[in-house]
Amino acid sequence: MPVSVPLSLLDLTRVRLGESAAEGIARSVRLAQTADRLGYHRLWFAEHHNMASVASAATSLIVQHVATQTQNLRVGAGGVMLPNHSPLVIAEQFGTLETLFPGRIDLGLGRAPGTDGQTMRALRRDGSEADRFPSDVLELHGYLSGETRIPGVQAYPGKETHVPLYILGSSLFGAELAAQLGLPYAFASHFAPPALNQAARLYRGTFNADGPLAPADAKPHFIAAVNVIASDDESTAHEQRRLAEDEWLQGMFGRGERVFSADELEMLRESSQAQQVLQMLSRTVAGTQAEVVAGLNALVKEVQADELILVNLAAEEEHKHRTLELLAPNARG
Repeated sequence: MPVSVPLSLLDLTRVRLGESAAEGIARSVRLAQTADRLGYHRLWFAEHHNMASVASAATSLIVQHVATQTQNLRVGAGGVMLPNHSPLVIAEQFGTLETLFPGRIDLGLGRAPGTDGQTMRALRRDGSEADRFPSDVLELHGYLSGETRIPGVQAYPGKETHVPLYILGSSLFGAELAAQLGLPYAFASHFAPPALNQAARLYRGTFNADGPLAPADAKPHFIAAVNVIASDDESTAHEQRRLAEDEWLQGMFGRGERVFSADELEMLRESSQAQQVLQMLSRTVAGTQAEVVAGLNALVKEVQADELILVNLAAEEEHKHRTLELLAPNARG
């Protein structure tokens, strides 16, 4: 029995220690091609800055690169951190993408900077830009719809491309904003699970089908993000989860400057700080195909999700591909 809702993917374009960014990007392309072949719905890339382990900072370029090398998969940003950018520039970038790949481009929007304070200053931002997020979303939509809110200013390309917008978030703010605007909402429960259920209820309970950005047939569309690892046997799945958690701890505590030994990681795991970090991954479903499908269907029922966006947490590439194969929309047990 397959998962009961469409399955999509979020890829952070990870670069491992000792790898080049080109190697990390090439791995993402191979995974995208597997997802394309297996019938996944969409693939999103996230904007992060000043992180040696993530190669998707120039998000629109990664989207273009992957869209060029796939055929059917929707490709987009999950998301662009809009306070880092001018709405006009994002409209031009994603309008160009939609022009090149008609009907295949998504634009998810977040209001966090996606980085630390020092890097934010390097981006020529001071933090106050997040306060403009709701009005910037409206301005961006105006450029893409051809109904500009800035007299005399249009996005070329971009005007009338109608690139679909999604609000992303890890708190109740995004849920409320998406509902007010009449837009789909994606919750980042893959790393910020505590408010998932409350956000889902708030979004559905306050959704405004007549919101300023709602299409004529608007209805709530709630997307929950979840970490997954699927293997042919439980022991492999659990081993891959352990390795993935080690990578997470290495990234959080090593910060690209220190490599922990296996013994050091084992000791680190016992600390309260590490346990708090690992709690961020509590929305992880790992196991055999049957176990993971059952877990994902349980999540769908729990939050009334209309779609799941999967973060493939398997540590090794062959197991990432196997996870995609076992959970594919056309897979059979």
